[in-house]
Amino acid sequence: MKGVTCAFLLVLAGLPALEANDPIDKDSPFYYDWESLQLGGMIFGGLLCIAGIAMALSGKCKCRRSGQPSSLPEKATPLITPGSAST
Repeated sequence: MKGVTCAFLLVLAGLPALEANDPIDKDSPFYYDWESLQLGGMIFGGLLCIAGIAMALSGKCKCRRSGQPSSLPEKATPLITPGSAST
């Protein structure tokens, strides 16, 4: 009985493949041209990379360390002072 059930399920699983005329239906709304999608992604990524490098080298990015000292105190106050925590 188990063999008949497995054969029946395999036949049911294979029926849609037998009815398909063309496995690639280019008029379907779910068809994607993967080569064009990959090419567009690579071009977009390359442009973003070039824009990032140009912005970093242009000098308009203020992420460089200036010669002025920071406004923070040199020694930070500890959050737990001696004697405040109990063991």
